Amino acid sequence: MGDVERKTETVNLRFSPRMKELLRIAAEREHRTLSNMIETLVINYCESRGIPVEPGAKGASRAKKRATTTTDE
Repeated sequence: MGDVERKTETVNLRFSPRMKELLRIAAEREHRTLSNMIETLVINYCESRGIPVEPGAKGASRAKKRATTTTDE
């Protein structure tokens, strides 16, 4: 049996209760899961600083689309 490439990776993070609540609020406003919100934030950060984001990276196109279409509530 060969190596199996994983579609996702697990990352364990620790947040203060306030940071977790801020993340939850941001994700809720964007209609995202917490993990998808973190992916979106990382992709947006990288793109804004000229760090190449692999085309087809999970959430890359959705993050960009959401960033340009979402309005504050």
